[in-house]
Amino acid sequence: MIEYKKFDNGLRLIINKMDNLMSVSAGILVKTGSANESQEENGISHFIEHVLFKGTSKRTAFEISDHIDRIGAQINAFTSKELTCYYTKSTTEHLSESLDVLSDIFFNSVFDKAELEKEKGVVIEEINMCNDTPEDLCLDLLAECYYGKEGLGRTILGPAKNIRRFNVNDINAYMDKYYTADNVVISIAGNVDVQKTVDLIEKYFAMPFKRFKSQSQVLTTKTQAENRYKYKKIEQAHIGIAFKGCSMMEENPDAFGIANTVLGGGMSSRLFQKIREELGLAYSVYSYPSTYKDNGLIEIYAGVNSELRDLAVSAIIDEVKTFKKSGITEAEFLRGKEQVKSSLIMGQESTASQMLLYGKMLIFKDLVFDFDDRLNKIINTTIKDVHDAIDRSFDIESAAFATVGASRKPLKLQ
Repeated sequence: MIEYKKFDNGLRLIINKMDNLMSVSAGILVKTGSANESQEENGISHFIEHVLFKGTSKRTAFEISDHIDRIGAQINAFTSKELTCYYTKSTTEHLSESLDVLSDIFFNSVFDKAELEKEKGVVIEEINMCNDTPEDLCLDLLAECYYGKEGLGRTILGPAKNIRRFNVNDINAYMDKYYTADNVVISIAGNVDVQKTVDLIEKYFAMPFKRFKSQSQVLTTKTQAENRYKYKKIEQAHIGIAFKGCSMMEENPDAFGIANTVLGGGMSSRLFQKIREELGLAYSVYSYPSTYKDNGLIEIYAGVNSELRDLAVSAIIDEVKTFKKSGITEAEFLRGKEQVKSSLIMGQESTASQMLLYGKMLIFKDLVFDFDDRLNKIINTTIKDVHDAIDRSFDIESAAFATVGASRKPLKLQ
C-alpha cells in the first residue's frame, strides 16, 4: 500500500507500507547537494549533514546517539551531488521516537561554535582520507574532466580551505535557500500504521517548518571531454573513463542499465572477462551508471600496474569500440535483463532501499513510484532498445579520461 500526501506548506510525504516486516526506515530527503553550491559554498551541503548531529536545544551530540542506541535503532546521513538525506532504521514500535530525534536535529540544531570547530577537523580528515584513496581521487577528477569545475563537476566534500572558513551565518544562509518545506520529502518504508504515521509526520515535520519556499535551482550541466592526470607516488595507476549516460528523465533507463551490466557490471561482463581474466591487467575493473536529474554518465574504472597503464587503456578502448560497433548477443541481453530485474525485485525486501527509491522518485520527478509499471518496462525492454542506448553512448571522441598514479602524463589514447 502506497500513501502520498502533500501538506499545505509544500512538504511531501510518501509511505510504502510493507506488510510482514518488523522494521521501518524513515528518511528526510533535501533536494540539494554539491551541484547546487557555488565555488565559495563547495562542501557546505556535506558539512551541514555533519553538524546537524552535533547538538540541539533539547539534546547534546551524545544524547542524540544515546537515544537512538537505547531503542536499538540506527541513524545516519549522506550527501550526494543533488541530494542530502537524513535517515533512521528502527523496529516499528520505535518509529515515533526515531522521528522525534530526526525532527530534533533537523529543526533544533544549535550549531555551537566549539562543536563546529571540532567537526571541521573531522570533515578535513575525511577529505584527507579521500586524498589518500586514489580510486576516489580518480573518480572525482573524472567528474571534473567531464563536467568542468561547476555543478556536477564539484566534489561533495569540497576543499579544506572552505571547510575551515564556514560559520553559523554560512550554514543558516544555505539552509534558508534549500532546507525549505517545498524542497523536502519525507519517505517512510516499513510495516507501519498509515494514518498514525501521517499524524506523526504532521507533528514532527509539517508543523515545525519555518522555511517554506526554496531558491530556484538552475544547475550547470555543460560537458567537456578532457584527458587529465593527477600525480601521486603510488604503486598502481588508476584509470577512469566517462561516457554519456542517461538522466532520471530518460524514457527507458533500463536499456542503459542492461548495457552497463553487459559491459562492466559484474564478473561475467566483457570488461571483467577481458581485462582481468584474459589479460590479467587488473584486479579491479568495472563500469557503473551515475544518474542525475537532467544528466548522467556511464563510468569505467580500473586499477592497474603503472607500467601497464597505457596497455590497459588501449585494451579497454578496444573493448568499448567492439561493444559499440557490434552490440550485444541475445544471451548477454537476457542475462543483463535478468540482473536488472532481480535488482529491482530484491530491493523490495529492504526498507532502506525502498525509502530511498520512493523518496528520490518523488523529490526529483514529483511522481509516486509504480513498481509494477517499472517491472513491466524492464520486461518489455528489447535488445533493439539496448542497441539504441549503446549507439547514443560510448563515443571515444566525446569521452572524458582521468588517471591518478606515478606518471606525470595523461593517458595515451589510440
